[in-house]
Amino acid sequence: MASPKILLVGCGKMGGALLHGWRTDPALGPFVAVEPGPTPEAARHARVFHAATAATIPADFVPDAIVFATKPQVMNDVVPAYKKFAGALFVSIAAGTTIATFERHLGAGIALVRAMPNTPAAVGRGISGAFASPGVSPARRDLADKLLRSVGQVEWVASEALIDAVTAVSGSGPAYVFLLAEALAAAGAKAGLPADLAARLARATVAGAGELLHQAPESAEQLRKNVTSPNGTTAAALAVLMADNGFGPLLDRAVAAAAKRAQELAS
Repeated sequence: MASPKILLVGCGKMGGALLHGWRTDPALGPFVAVEPGPTPEAARHARVFHAATAATIPADFVPDAIVFATKPQVMNDVVPAYKKFAGALFVSIAAGTTIATFERHLGAGIALVRAMPNTPAAVGRGISGAFASPGVSPARRDLADKLLRSVGQVEWVASEALIDAVTAVSGSGPAYVFLLAEALAAAGAKAGLPADLAARLARATVAGAGELLHQAPESAEQLRKNVTSPNGTTAAALAVLMADNGFGPLLDRAVAAAAKRAQELAS
């Protein structure tokens, strides 16, 4: 079977990360990347053709899959140009852009997968939540899974509504972790450490803890307990973080706000 032809619409940070992951798989491609400006990924790889607009896609290029990696705010302007490829598999990684929105532009019953990867995809350690519309055959779902799995793990959800929660947890989640590193560094500086040393300690601690969480068989709860000696320094800090008004309720509100914004983008 011939390798599937992939059309990528939008080659920014996430689109570029996906394209880089696909390029490592000889069973995928060739590729066309649609992006108004020059794209580093397109310039770097011989099997990638750069098109500035939908109108400049080579006439003989008929994609098996089209991945929309543009910002949700411009999706209504971008999508209609691809109705001529309505028989392809469509994959969207835009927050808040519903299947109904795509059907309005491309036709009812299209094969569409809504997915939400995250920025660790840039280092092959992303995770994507995905939902397939009824028009997606098992073979096409497998292709979407392969495209997303090239940059990390994939978890399929049972309803489209859950994509908003995925967006709030793992899609936006890296920003929460980076903020943790920022705040930990700032707290270290307030405790008397030189600011550059506090930043290095915080960065290495967050990165190392993340890698331990990735590799260890224990749950996050158990790993936390492993660090915490009774009546020790960690226990004193956790008494603050785990208070009724501490980290858990704060994160609840943050995730709820992100999910609400994803729903607003759909309206």
